[in-house]
Amino acid sequence: MPDNADMRVVAREGALLAGGARAILLQVAHPGVARGVAEHSDFATRPLDRLRATLTYVYGVTFGTPEESRAVAAMVTEAHRAVAGAGYRASDPELQLWVAATLYDTALLIYERLFGPLDQAAADTVYRQYALLGTALQVPDGRWPAGRTAFRAYWDQMVGTLEVSDDARRIARDLLHPEWAPPLLWAAMPLNRFLTAAWLPEPLRRQYGIGWDAGQQRRYDAVMTVGGALYRRLPVPLREAPKTWYLRDLRRRLGGDGVSGG
Repeated sequence: MPDNADMRVVAREGALLAGGARAILLQVAHPGVARGVAEHSDFATRPLDRLRATLTYVYGVTFGTPEESRAVAAMVTEAHRAVAGAGYRASDPELQLWVAATLYDTALLIYERLFGPLDQAAADTVYRQYALLGTALQVPDGRWPAGRTAFRAYWDQMVGTLEVSDDARRIARDLLHPEWAPPLLWAAMPLNRFLTAAWLPEPLRRQYGIGWDAGQQRRYDAVMTVGGALYRRLPVPLREAPKTWYLRDLRRRLGGDGVSGG
């Protein structure tokens, strides 16, 4: 059994892709991340690029062989090398920590909304294993908050003090209202915007200028009740199809073949 088996149970779920925009808006709420993305990415014309890079990294590190994990981490590290400017550096461990934190928090939020809360022992194990998403890059061992209580204190402090910049608001506009997107993604954008609004912490939702009211909350609860029941009925191989596809894509790019170790 792999030493991150509990994390894999969470991370394999394709439904987590619905939280991609939420994670990105949380990430760019940090001014250093926003500046780097604004100067080195283009959500307006390439809305899927950052999602593909993030998912390739998450799936490669979580489900890949040790060699694949090291290779995908090296790819991201090399890509980050050029992402630097006045007041920011993509390889900054503090920025990497925040990015990893948004991936963990988003994954757990959606997983528990669909499947119910993890018991304390499982939640602690999943939390410890998610540190891998940071430590595979520049986050030093020991910098990941020591436990879930410490993580919640870190999270609340970050969410309560981050100030959404004009760069971040432009990124949010390009991400949620792209100039172009593949037809399937375009059709899903209204639902994506709705779920992203539901899942953002209120202080940041307000700073992004995204409204939310009691009526929307009731609709969200209904969507998740019905959608969650339908999703849980899907066969596991279908639910983890995105993971399978991205691993195949990674292995093709690395020159490997097949989908093993996942």
